[in-house]
Amino acid sequence: MLKMTRFDRHARRTAGGFTIIELMMVVTLVAILGSLAVSTYRSYVLRANRTEGRLVLLATQVAQEKFFLQNNAYAQDIATVIAAPPAGLGIPLTAGGGTNGGNYTVSFTAATATTYTLQAVATGTQVKDTAACLTFTINEQGQRTPADSTGCWK
Repeated sequence: MLKMTRFDRHARRTAGGFTIIELMMVVTLVAILGSLAVSTYRSYVLRANRTEGRLVLLATQVAQEKFFLQNNAYAQDIATVIAAPPAGLGIPLTAGGGTNGGNYTVSFTAATATTYTLQAVATGTQVKDTAACLTFTINEQGQRTPADSTGCWK
């Protein structure tokens, strides 16, 4: 059997593991990084969900132009927007005008045979988005709100 030297005995006593302070520092650091990651992810999800509202408005605008060429009038209600062509536009919305993801409700704010203004209003968890990006509108001339300078349409 080998004889332990004084150095070996000292090394064995001090190499026990992590102290509670070191462990608490690591846990605190992980918690801080985790909270930053979660808030960044949430803002990314809100920005990504804006696409749903914008795409429905842009698809409806294109379908409205097609409908106008065939009927010499724009669709003036959500029922016509939802109905399949040729009687309607065929845009996939719920009966109340909700988008498939449930993040926006689409409605007409003004509509005549020759003009229309559509709006998409944030609903559900999407209402936590930036205040400027909660409501999108588009009309028959392609004018959109909010302004492109807000970054909401990007």
